[in-house]
Amino acid sequence: MNKLLFLPLLLSLNGLMQAQDTSFKFSVNHLALSVKDVNRSAEFYMKVLKLPEIVNRSKIEGVRWFLLSDGRELHLISVIKETVTINKALHLGLSTANFDNFMKYFKELKIPYSDWPGKPNTVNIRADGVKQIFFQDPDGYWIEINSVEQ
Repeated sequence: MNKLLFLPLLLSLNGLMQAQDTSFKFSVNHLALSVKDVNRSAEFYMKVLKLPEIVNRSKIEGVRWFLLSDGRELHLISVIKETVTINKALHLGLSTANFDNFMKYFKELKIPYSDWPGKPNTVNIRADGVKQIFFQDPDGYWIEINSVEQ
């Protein structure tokens, strides 16, 4: 008789443990930026970062999508008109194993950049040896390019 009482208790505890599993294992899918002029911003991301444009599966006008590495995406959205507050701590961080080649190309574009503290035309070198630069897109969003190995 005691075994019959114990079985429902075990089953309910097992169900409770399964219901409380919070390991969703999220991965980054995309980053969306609110931009004033989607075409101007798209041109910047295609020219400066050489991001390929992909199909905007939302089919919403004023939205353009770009492919980052590993299937991640960047969405530029011009249909939201609220003001966005921007500072350097909120930035898009991108890594390249070809940091030095990127810097040669980037200098040819004559786009202003700085280190983390803001010293113009300076490459920041973190304590772990990673090189970084910071610059802004046409809407003022900060972008970090670093030399973290892929």
